Amino acid sequence: MNESRVVLRAVGKPGDLGWMVLAHGEIYAAEYGWDTSFEALVARIVADFGANPASRRQRGWIAELDGRRVGCVLCVPADETTAQLRILLVDPLARGHGIGAMLVDECVAFARGAGYTRMRLWTNDPLVSARRIYLSRGFTLAGEEPHHSYGADLIGQVYELDLRRAPLRPRPAEVN
Repeated sequence: MNESRVVLRAVGKPGDLGWMVLAHGEIYAAEYGWDTSFEALVARIVADFGANPASRRQRGWIAELDGRRVGCVLCVPADETTAQLRILLVDPLARGHGIGAMLVDECVAFARGAGYTRMRLWTNDPLVSARRIYLSRGFTLAGEEPHHSYGADLIGQVYELDLRRAPLRPRPAEVN
């Protein structure tokens, strides 16, 4: 019986940044009907991240399943004490392997190790699976606001995590 192998690695191979934008655009259009304004937002986030790849205050990860990119997340500074989790994504064909949880755990561990005391993220109400992961890791809802973006009526949600109080989780065995 063949078992799939999940590996998390740092963003940095040619094509990683473009893949993040492409995958977000295609997956969110297919699953939620979101328009290209969402893809443009992701492109700006990824471009900002890519403009300072050597920063000790930010990091990004790609999840690979059997050598193929299937997920990503970024951890970037929101301010001196707050890290921001950005653009978590798992390809629908790779869901069910715990990849989203692995990416969030790696992001939280990095933020804690980088000296941040809080972590924040912004998401939208249709992203139920991601919300389950955030809540299971100790994030709490800090605010909600309805908005019309990406061609859809949404409820934006801000979640926060106190990194000084959040439980430590073991890191995945396959992290490079």
